[in-house]
Amino acid sequence: MNIGLFLLIKPFQGVGEQLEAAKGMGFTCADITDTNSGGSMLGTAGFSPTVSLDDNPFDVKRLFEKHGLCISTVCAHANLLDPSKPSRYGTAEVMKAIRMAAAIGVKDVITTDNEPATEWGKNLSFEQKTFIIAEKLYEPLKMAEDYGVRILLENHGPITDTVEGLSKVFELLDDAPALGINFDTGNTWLGGTDPVEVAKKFKDKIHHIHWKDLGEDWIPKRGKQYGAGFSTIAMGDGVIDIKGVCEILKDQGIENSTLEIVGDEQLLKKSVDFLRSCGM
Repeated sequence: MNIGLFLLIKPFQGVGEQLEAAKGMGFTCADITDTNSGGSMLGTAGFSPTVSLDDNPFDVKRLFEKHGLCISTVCAHANLLDPSKPSRYGTAEVMKAIRMAAAIGVKDVITTDNEPATEWGKNLSFEQKTFIIAEKLYEPLKMAEDYGVRILLENHGPITDTVEGLSKVFELLDDAPALGINFDTGNTWLGGTDPVEVAKKFKDKIHHIHWKDLGEDWIPKRGKQYGAGFSTIAMGDGVIDIKGVCEILKDQGIENSTLEIVGDEQLLKKSVDFLRSCGM
């Protein structure tokens, strides 16, 4: 398994600078971490590691190759539980991410429900939430299958953090062949679910992993918060049963994974060493 990085290593630096830092630490792959439609003011100025979904995909690929890194996934994290509007990242951006990924040979596009930001989204019932997620992914999944790309739902919200929620979305979408899971070890636990249970239940649908462990200071937030962007501790130093997860997934043939950890080079290398010791 490749263990890569999110390209958020250096603050206020562009994609090229992030790739240079990742390569300098010995990593060989990374996600296209932040994406946007149209143009980004800070991205154009080189102050943000964002990639425009309207860019030439091959220019993006060449930039990664210049620094000796492969692209593991294209991230297209949407607010699937909030109402659609042109300024809200959603179905249109996911479909652009599919086209970008397919053009340059990237297999997986990652999206998620996210915790809703609007009162409308927060007041939806379980049935309404799962239906809305399925509706917003129906057309992208048809496109993904045609392009030979997978859409991976990440555990990062009130539906995707639960076994029941994921199961219902897969059911509503008739177990679409292009739909899989980006398993986030930290978010699953934080949402109140046992990551080992999720790994067992969905092991055949998990095609990418976001690795993070969380410390005891996160325990009061468990079941109340959906998603943590990053961890600040090494894998194996927290309260999550990472070894139990690895035992289930180590023989699944998962090609790529990503560390979601903010810290120095030694912290990241310690995390890689821990995962390797667990058979990943």
